[in-house]
Amino acid sequence: MAQVPQRFFDALAVRTWCGLSLRALGRAREEIDAINVYPVADGDTGTNLYLTVESAVAAVEAVFAAHAVDGGEPDAGGGPSLADAVGAMAHGALIGARGNSGTILAQLLRGMAQVLTAGGEPAHTDGPRLRLALRHAAESARQAVAHPVEGTVLTVASAAAAAADAAADGVADGAQGDCAAVARAAYDGARAALAATPAQLPVLERAGVVDAGGHGLVTVLAALVETFTGRAPGPEPVAVPHARLAHDDEAAGECAAEGDESGPAFEVIYLLEAEDAAVARLRQRLDALGDSLVVVGGEGLWNVHVHVDDAGAAVEAGVEAGRPYRIRITHFGHGDAHTAGTGRPPRERTQRAVVAVVPGEGLAGLYAEAGATTVLARPGEPPASGELVQALRRAHAREVVLLPNDVELRHTAAAAAEQVRTEGIRVALIPTRSAVQGIAALAVHEPERRFDEDVVAMTSAAGATRHAEVAVAERQSWTTAGICQAGDVLGLVDGDVAVIGADVTEVAATVLDRMLAAGGELVTLVLGDEAPETVTAHLEARVREAYLAVDTVVYRGGRQGALLLIGVE
Repeated sequence: MAQVPQRFFDALAVRTWCGLSLRALGRAREEIDAINVYPVADGDTGTNLYLTVESAVAAVEAVFAAHAVDGGEPDAGGGPSLADAVGAMAHGALIGARGNSGTILAQLLRGMAQVLTAGGEPAHTDGPRLRLALRHAAESARQAVAHPVEGTVLTVASAAAAAADAAADGVADGAQGDCAAVARAAYDGARAALAATPAQLPVLERAGVVDAGGHGLVTVLAALVETFTGRAPGPEPVAVPHARLAHDDEAAGECAAEGDESGPAFEVIYLLEAEDAAVARLRQRLDALGDSLVVVGGEGLWNVHVHVDDAGAAVEAGVEAGRPYRIRITHFGHGDAHTAGTGRPPRERTQRAVVAVVPGEGLAGLYAEAGATTVLARPGEPPASGELVQALRRAHAREVVLLPNDVELRHTAAAAAEQVRTEGIRVALIPTRSAVQGIAALAVHEPERRFDEDVVAMTSAAGATRHAEVAVAERQSWTTAGICQAGDVLGLVDGDVAVIGADVTEVAATVLDRMLAAGGELVTLVLGDEAPETVTAHLEARVREAYLAVDTVVYRGGRQGALLLIGVE
């Protein structure tokens, strides 16, 4: 069924474009994933672009819902403005950006929004302004990448802008249909540039594919054409005659190894609240730590993407610059793109990996350094099954151990594991109830062991670890230790409230004494950002003085919800 065309680029056109882009990327996702060989052959560019646009769509729909009357469509003159819609689109893409290409797409949309909202709040814009938006988008995206490479999505975006420039020169301001002409020219220019990417980037030529991120941008521009014409442009974006190579372990590994010689082990992505000056220093530091650096955003909110060997250092750099959150750390398997120069035959998948849900930024770095792919569970925002599925796929392993680290996530994790098993991946779910149990399990993880033996050892270590936490009550409620009031300090042991008090250190000490009364050899303390700095020193001293032969280890968990996590093994 043909799409009703939009005459101008207004709020409704933004909504239409976002929806069409999401549907188009949904159809093209697997094909784009299959040709993903640069900068890392991790087979997720199509998925990352889809998730980025999905976040943009959700933000735009929220704006329209806010203007709706009685849950329906907004009445005449009561809908969101163009500035509302494009601002929501750009912000949604920024906070939901995934991967290298998704981050660049977020900056492209932000660049467009900056032009489309300039000079007040116009109800709609025309072809010449759309052309300027595409030009600024391409330039701002290129500036966001530390070391731009030709033959990538940046090249495709620049070609789209150049073609739009030429089209806009022949269109009078405000002429009917000029947005369609500019959009079609941008699409044609991008499509031609995409077809030429193998000649610009040797890794693409060897694999017989075009750039995956560029393919995604062409798909998004095709949706823009459909927005203004009512029909998707033909022919298909570009022929990909050898996309099947990316599915072949050996071929994909060879292409990736040749395309990425530096070999960082981790992909680190986070949102960052920081000032411009601090971000400028952050760029320099991250550029020295790794590669594939993209920093997008502005006005105090940024999305940071980098490939590094030291994931903890990349997160710490963000902490020094401002407040990082929604941290995602992915460990590239030993058999993927980063085996270049090791002398080992590269493969697409490693044999075994660990995926863990963690409650804070500090633990995300700790788990990642131990080789795990992490999913950050933000306070009050547990990951959905789909997010866990993506993490299990990103692990790029034939066998995966999943650590949910939260009793409330057990069913969600089980659903994700079941879905991934249908794809031929062997998944073992260890029912860890706390991040400290996950630390214990990870400490005994040995990838060289048989899978079943490794899972048994990790399960045993987790089960032998008692867990507790110290938190602040949000409201009055009944507990197993009595009635608590909002603001009371709660000590929970194995999930049940055991202590109610007013002082964090006193409650923590009482909880620790109760746990060590049953014995123990190692105490693990994970300090949250909101906890007093002195609490861990007090607890360490208490263990030294009262419990002989018991060791203590302390980690910083970041914004983890609880003030303190305690584990006793």
